[in-house]
Amino acid sequence: MIFIIQTVLTFIGVDSADGIDADFDGNLDHADAPFQLFSFRNLINFLLGLSWSGISFYSLVSSKPLLIIISVFIGIGFIFLFFLIMKQIQKVAEDNTFKIESVLKRNATVYLRIPANKTGTGKIQISINGSFREIDAITNGESIESSSTVTIVSIETQNIVLVEKI
Repeated sequence: MIFIIQTVLTFIGVDSADGIDADFDGNLDHADAPFQLFSFRNLINFLLGLSWSGISFYSLVSSKPLLIIISVFIGIGFIFLFFLIMKQIQKVAEDNTFKIESVLKRNATVYLRIPANKTGTGKIQISINGSFREIDAITNGESIESSSTVTIVSIETQNIVLVEKI
């Protein structure tokens, strides 16, 4: 029953953390770790493989120690299978976070007039990953009017870019 609940929660996106949190000081910079060996989910996967293989092979395997060994290996196999499935799912993940570095050397349209010689900021519009972004912009040359096309030359700060008129 717990396995079914975990599976449903996984598919609706409620299981965002899988054993990454800890109550100690340490280096947890790898929070995007694809697989945690010692987690509640893996315990359930192991017990699911162990118990069902033990039940399934109970009448086929006469030696009980051999049955336990087979069941343990099948339980470990369930954990490995879960790991492989999660790796395949992560391959199709897409990161659409906006990074200012992605606009460098691209063309944009002036939305609000950009004053001359870095005396003030204007705004440009640029399409990145299928969505429009407005970014503050400055220029070294003369002022650039609205609706002009510009090229982004450099990134001045995290939210201001230097542009040149095309």
